[in-house]
Amino acid sequence: MEWSAILFRTVLIYFVLFLVLRLMGKREIGKLSVFDLVISITIAEMAAIVVENPNNEMVKGLLPIATLVSIQIIISWITLKSRKLRLLFDGRPSYLIRNGKLDRQEMRKQRYNLDDLMLQLRERNVTNVADVEFAILETSGKLNVVQKSEFPKTGSANGKIRYEGLPVPLIMDGKVRDDNLEAIGKTRFWLKNELQRYEVRDFKDVFLCTIDHKGKLFVNKMDKSQK
Repeated sequence: MEWSAILFRTVLIYFVLFLVLRLMGKREIGKLSVFDLVISITIAEMAAIVVENPNNEMVKGLLPIATLVSIQIIISWITLKSRKLRLLFDGRPSYLIRNGKLDRQEMRKQRYNLDDLMLQLRERNVTNVADVEFAILETSGKLNVVQKSEFPKTGSANGKIRYEGLPVPLIMDGKVRDDNLEAIGKTRFWLKNELQRYEVRDFKDVFLCTIDHKGKLFVNKMDKSQK
């Protein structure tokens, strides 16, 4: 009788976890932040307890799982609306190499040594650090690498504005990134004038606005459902 109960619970938990992952979204499969990892491990442990203890009521085991899933869905929805909370739960990407230069302070902060960096670069077929323009440690722990050969050369030509580096976000979720504006030596007044070319009157109408190394803006407006 006990073996049949374990078998039944195993099959049931399989379908429950399958449904849980679908509810939590594809984001959980493709990327695990610290928050996602804690939720996933906890749910896995609770599922194991349900299977290994056939004498306990199923409801007592499934209720905590349902609670955690609800918390994850609610927090994910809230972080879609608030960048501050998104940074709180997911953190910020870290530039280990920026503009071809190693950032030793950031590497120490992330407890990332040179052996770790070289290993990650070799896994991406990069054998020389000198060939790297950017190495970005994402919040998921994945290292993204942009080589100098893949990066356009920058400089001034015909008086046009050209910014070095990856595209810089100026507006995210309808909110202006004043720190990035200051970094490129521009103001909100300049940005508002530039957005008028895209028939945008209010910063809140912009879902994402970035500027590339040539000074060209990319503007994606808010849908009515996003406001």
